[in-house]
Parts: sequence; structure tokens; C-alpha cells
Amino acid sequence: MATIHIDYLGELRTDCVHLQSGTHINTDAPTDNQGLGEAFSPTDLVANALGTCIITTMAIFARRDGIDLKGSVLDVTKVMTSKPPRRIARIEINLILRANQEGNLFLPDDETRARLEKIAHTCPVAISLHPDVEQAVNIQWEKGVLV
Repeated sequence: MATIHIDYLGELRTDCVHLQSGTHINTDAPTDNQGLGEAFSPTDLVANALGTCIITTMAIFARRDGIDLKGSVLDVTKVMTSKPPRRIARIEINLILRANQEGNLFLPDDETRARLEKIAHTCPVAISLHPDVEQAVNIQWEKGVLV
């Protein structure tokens, strides 16, 4: 069974429906490729997929240790090639992690931080992208109280 249904709306735009939830995402070609840039472009969604996969996968593993990453933030920058063929050359992720345990912000120990940071580089999207797509992931932990 399909996961997503896509309707092409014309004018380089699509309406995408996640069939399980009914959630819609619209896409538009970017302004540097004949579009109006009024929605995510398909390559924006690839960059977004990497960022959301990183934080979701880290949160799954953190939850096993009773750590909640709620409040963490990511800024994602997608860089396209300057020469043909047009493709994503680099995805930059700047991630500020906020670890919470029982409602208190804290700084996890070195072993836990290292384990979670490794997950950022091995999430399903990260290992699915072509090796020519550079993934620059910068992780900063918001300082709190040491465990």
C-alpha cells in the first residue's frame, strides 16, 4: 500500500498527502529554478528529512535513558551545486540540544552525549543519502546542571 499520494497542481506545485494521517504538505519549485518559492521545494524536504530524522532518532534513544530532548532546536541549510547537474551538494545542520530529566535541564555525561551524537550521523536518512551529499552536523549541548 502507498505511503504518500501526490497530486500535481500545475505551475510546478504539488499537494502531497500522508495517507496514514491525512497530513498535507505542498511543494513549489524554488525561485532559482522557475518556481515561486511559496512552499518547500522537493530538495528542501530532503534537507528537512535529514534534520527531523536526526532529532527524532536521538530522542528515541534518549527516551530509553529517561531523557527528554523537548526544546532542542535545529537550523538546516541546504546548499545546491553551482554547476550542472543540479543536486544537493551539502546539508548543514546546527543543532542545540536541551536535555531534560524530570523537568530539569541538565548536561548528560560524556558517554551519553557521545552515544547520542553518533546517532545523529547514522540515522536512517543520513545513511540513505548519497555519499556525495556532504552532511555537516554541528551539535551543541545547552549547558545545564551536571548529572
